[in-house]
Amino acid sequence: MTAVIFTLGVVVFLLGVAASIALHELGHMWPAKKFGVKVTQFFVGFGRTVWSFRRGETEYGLKAIPLGGYVKLVGMLPPEKGDPEHARTSNTGLFTQLARDARELEYETVTAEDQDRLFYRRPWWQKVIVMAGGPTVNLLIAVVLFSISFMGFGVAVPTTTVAQVSDCAITDAEAGRACTDQDPVTPAKLAGFEPGDEITSFNGEPITSWDELSSSIRDNGDQQARIGFVRDGAERTVEVRTSVLARAALDDPSKVEDVGFLGVVPLQTVERQGPGYVVEETGRVIGLTARAVLHLPVRMVDVVQAAFGAERGQDTPISIVGASRVAGELVTTDQPTLAVAAQRLIMLLAGLNLFLWLFNLIPLLPLDGGHIAGALWEAVRRGWARLRGRPDPGYVDVAKMLPVAYAVGSLLIIMGVVLIFADIVNPVRLS
Repeated sequence: MTAVIFTLGVVVFLLGVAASIALHELGHMWPAKKFGVKVTQFFVGFGRTVWSFRRGETEYGLKAIPLGGYVKLVGMLPPEKGDPEHARTSNTGLFTQLARDARELEYETVTAEDQDRLFYRRPWWQKVIVMAGGPTVNLLIAVVLFSISFMGFGVAVPTTTVAQVSDCAITDAEAGRACTDQDPVTPAKLAGFEPGDEITSFNGEPITSWDELSSSIRDNGDQQARIGFVRDGAERTVEVRTSVLARAALDDPSKVEDVGFLGVVPLQTVERQGPGYVVEETGRVIGLTARAVLHLPVRMVDVVQAAFGAERGQDTPISIVGASRVAGELVTTDQPTLAVAAQRLIMLLAGLNLFLWLFNLIPLLPLDGGHIAGALWEAVRRGWARLRGRPDPGYVDVAKMLPVAYAVGSLLIIMGVVLIFADIVNPVRLS
């Protein structure tokens, strides 16, 4: 039965990924058609065509390799300036030839009627809207999914009621291991706290939330503390000296700091949140995702090492293969209820869409951010020429950046292959 649920989780996740890709491409296609650009293809996947149909001038379908998608906008590259035949004989460099071949392929099916519908002829602001449409849809998907998760399912909120008393004081790095005779007993254990105790004050200050209690404990260091609590309806007070332990910093979990420690685990209740929480949490996750994108080249080194025997960290980058495995584990680990399993998949898809949003905005071709950067540069160059009374410099020739696009594309393919290989031989495991 577990295998069936695991497979179901993988299938549902992959369907969510396919929907995210299709909506991303729709984010490009819809404004392009509104602006009069000719769109000839809309496909999810790459490689051999598995299924397709034609509606009007656009072919829609699925490709065999489900690792992305694309929309064919006619006229992405402007024609070569000057006399192409003279240029062909006077400049035969590799990069020039790559650009020329791409132009020829681009205009093989362009007719005279298409001249006013070519993408490169659109105003710069329309180009920005079209190319930013895809990533923007990914952001909107993430916000919608976060809203469903936080406002619909709810969030586990820690309370001031004790759910568990830790037996020994060990650092976060050692969390999960069994206590030994050499480990110090936690202050909470020595003070006699029990599950069900509701902590109400700390050193005479009222406590109304777990955040307040946690902050008070951490700030107390190894000093004496007077803690008020309610047990079986009766108010009690106990004197206890908190210990000092190395714990993850609240503002940056990657940092460790010595703080006060009591040794109680809070009882958690699920509470539905409002729009403000969605905005705040989305902003927090965006920050974490942006940091992950910036550190991606460095983390790829860890993935390469893991692919050849090193330990694989849970926070290392993963491919669609690894993410699918994680999806399967999310719906089977701890035998979650249907609601919990659904929420876990929703959060995984939301995080994926945030990553796609930020990653696609990197200002390098062939990513959407590269085309956006080209359109913005066109606006700056033309505006500057007008201010100086100079002739219009014309459209930005994106074809000149094709060598960069090929290099970046090749690098992305290599990264994808390495990630898939690592996810097969040494996958990220949640438990």
